Amino acid sequence: MISADGYILTNSHVITAREGEPADELLVELNDGRELAARLVGRDPSSDLAVLKVEADGLPHLPIADSDQLEVGDVVFAIGNPMGVGLTITQGIVSATKRSNLSILGESGYESFIQTDAPINPGNSGGALVDAYGRLVGINTAILSRSGGSIGLGFAIPSTFARSIALALVRDGEVRRGMLGVSLKDVDATYAEAFQVPERAGVLIQSVTEGLPAALAGLLRGDVIVGINGVAVKTIKDMRIQVAASPPGESVSVRFRREGALHELDVVLADPENPYGEDAYERELLQGVHCAWVDDALRKKYGLDRRVQGLVVVKVEADSGFREAIAPGLVFLEINGVVPESFSHARSLLDSRPVSRVYVYYRGSVSYLALRP
Repeated sequence: MISADGYILTNSHVITAREGEPADELLVELNDGRELAARLVGRDPSSDLAVLKVEADGLPHLPIADSDQLEVGDVVFAIGNPMGVGLTITQGIVSATKRSNLSILGESGYESFIQTDAPINPGNSGGALVDAYGRLVGINTAILSRSGGSIGLGFAIPSTFARSIALALVRDGEVRRGMLGVSLKDVDATYAEAFQVPERAGVLIQSVTEGLPAALAGLLRGDVIVGINGVAVKTIKDMRIQVAASPPGESVSVRFRREGALHELDVVLADPENPYGEDAYERELLQGVHCAWVDDALRKKYGLDRRVQGLVVVKVEADSGFREAIAPGLVFLEINGVVPESFSHARSLLDSRPVSRVYVYYRGSVSYLALRP
């Protein structure tokens, strides 16, 4: 219970039926013996979290602590109903923080667990991990064990991350995660030396996609990201979690190294389901010439090299005055020496001169066109 008016935070898998859908009926038993019907506010399988709501007021609830302040060795208590025996509390310590790459939540899951040796068994899932002051620091989620019982390897979702997911579920009923538009590689000691990264860890930008947030903000191939919103980033996993904590349209502060120098930029995140916003849809760039931003589907359709980014022609109308010069599959790389960042930007570049100098890619070759809009 995380609020006096009946909001409950638990694991998504606890309220999920075998078919992968939420259970049809949800009942919550309170410590005073009352059973209350609960409704599902929202769930997020990628983080294995869900929020329920019961209709009641004045309910006792746990204050939520800042789990980022936890340290290895801190005393914690795991609360749950292991094996269905009833309310049970076990004691242990924080064995580690930010445990990832465990494949507990699958390939698309967001893993950054608190590891504890407090005994956790089947039935503990969704229960509270609390500190010595009775504050919520985690949601008990999983164990690693060959026997199926506790061997001191228990894992809980940190409360700070869980709280951000819960707020999104209460507000929107779902979790919308932003994206930067980059391809990445973890930095090891060798790469850190090559790219002049004294932190000896971070995430190397291998490419940026034109028209998406990273490119629009000024991040470049070869930059090494070392922090997001003031939190150190050492691996791609770290970065995924930090970026995913912010919804599309929200700005994140990106700290990075470029040729050894430390810089910081604000980047407004895009929606993965519609990364280019209004530019995601086919639009008429020139009279009778319809374009869209290059994506994986269009790249495959027109056989475009993965390095090619820009506006690709998807249709040329029969009565277009550009039909002789332009064909579907042609990609606008630059207009008057400038890489277009959006449809409106491309239009303004074309309108800036009576005749525009356009650098294009078509069937494996690059060339210039002189176009009069």
